Amino acid sequence: MLEVYRTHQAKILNHQQVEGPLDRHGWSASKLWNVANYHSREVWENSGKIPDHGDLKDELKGHTKYKGLHSQSSQRVLEELAEAFNSWYEKRKSDDRANPPGYRKKNYYDDQGRRVHEEHPRSTVTWKQNGIKHDSKNNRIRLSKGANHKEHPKAWEYLLVEYESRPGVTVENLQQVRAVYDKAKGRWELHLVCKDETETPTAPGNETAGIDLGICNFAAVAYSTEEAELYPGNCLKQDGYYFPKEIAKCDDPSGDRATRLQHKWSERRTHFFHSLAKHIVQRCAEEGVGRINVGDLEGVREDEGGESKNWGRHGNLDLHGWAFDRFTNILEYKAKVEGIEVVEVSEHNTSKTCCLCGREEDSQRIERGLYVCEKCDAAFNADVNGAENIRLNLNQSNSESSASLDEDRSTGWLAQPSVYLHNLTRGFQPQEQVVDCKP
Repeated sequence: MLEVYRTHQAKILNHQQVEGPLDRHGWSASKLWNVANYHSREVWENSGKIPDHGDLKDELKGHTKYKGLHSQSSQRVLEELAEAFNSWYEKRKSDDRANPPGYRKKNYYDDQGRRVHEEHPRSTVTWKQNGIKHDSKNNRIRLSKGANHKEHPKAWEYLLVEYESRPGVTVENLQQVRAVYDKAKGRWELHLVCKDETETPTAPGNETAGIDLGICNFAAVAYSTEEAELYPGNCLKQDGYYFPKEIAKCDDPSGDRATRLQHKWSERRTHFFHSLAKHIVQRCAEEGVGRINVGDLEGVREDEGGESKNWGRHGNLDLHGWAFDRFTNILEYKAKVEGIEVVEVSEHNTSKTCCLCGREEDSQRIERGLYVCEKCDAAFNADVNGAENIRLNLNQSNSESSASLDEDRSTGWLAQPSVYLHNLTRGFQPQEQVVDCKP
C-alpha cells in the first residue's frame, strides 16, 4: 500500500463563534515565535550557534507563552522558527545582506512618530493528531485549546469548528489541521491534511529520464526516446528581483504590506514548483519512464575546499532562491503516486562531458547554454547535454551508460529541445502559447 498525504482547504461555517478564540490562538503563536526568536538571537550572539527545535523545546516548555497553545501546536511553532534560522544561516553564506527571521508584530505610531502600541498578527496555528478529534459524519472538528485560553476549570477545553470542504472532497484519516488567517477575506480557514492509502501503482514503463537543475533553465529533461525539454526559470528570477525591492520599500518590514508581499512571493514560488513537478511527471508517464535520475546538488554552493562560491551579486541571489532540494522532494512525492522512482545521482563532470562520445573537456562548454564537442563535430544545448549524462548516470560503471556512449546517435534533439514556459493560470505550456508572466 502507498501512503499519500493530501491537503484540503475548508471553509469554517461557524466562523462568528470561533473567530475570537482562533484570533487568541493566532496571537499566542506570534508571541511564542517572538520569545523563541529573542532566545535564538541571544544564543547566536553569545555562542555563534543556532539552537535547533529540540533545544528550543527544552528551554521554553515551561514558559507561559508555550502554554498559550496545545503542546504539539507550540512545538510546531518552534520547529518552523528553527527551520527559518537554518535557512537564514545558509543564505548568509552567499548573501551578506541576509537578515535573520523577524519578529511577528505590527507597531502603531502617533502623529509625532512615537510608538503608541504594538499588535501581534494572527499566525497560522497547527494542531497535530493529539490535539484533534474529528467528527466526519457531521463535518466537525474539536481542536484542543491552549492552557492559557481556558476561562475556568469547567470550561470547554476545545474549539468546536464546523467546516465545509470543496465539492467532491471526503475528509478522512485526518492527520493535521492548520488554521490559516486569510487577510484578503478577513477570516480564518482550515487546511486539513489527510492520509490516503492506495494500491502501489505500477510504473508506466522501464525507461529512464534525466533532469539537470539549473538557474537560467530551472530544469532540463532528457528522455531515452531522444527527446528533450527545457523549463526556464524566468518567472522565479523576475519574482526574486521584484518582491525584495517592493518589500524593501515598506516602512515596516513586519507590517501588513510587507507580510502580504512575502506571502504572495512564497505562494508563487510554491505554485511554480508544484506545476513543474506535475508537468514533468505527466510527461514521464507518457514516455514510459519508470525511473527519473535527478542531479544531486549537495554542496553546489561550496567549492572543492568547502568555501562558499561567489557567483556575483545576482548569481548569489539566484542560487539561494534555487530551492532544488524542495523541488526534488515535491517531484519525488508526485512521481511516487505514478509508480515512478526518483533517484539522486552525482552531477560530477556531467556539464563538461560529451553525452555522445564521452570526451571530457572544460573548454567544450564555450558559452552559457552552448556545448561544442570537437570530436563529434557537433554543437548542442549544454543543459540538455548535462541532463542526458545524468540520465545515463555516467558516474556509475554500468553497462547501460557504456553502451549508450558508443551508439551512433542523432544530435538534433540535443540542439533543439522543446521549451515550456510557466503560465500562472494554465501551468506549463509550449513557449509559443505562453504570454509574459509578470507579478
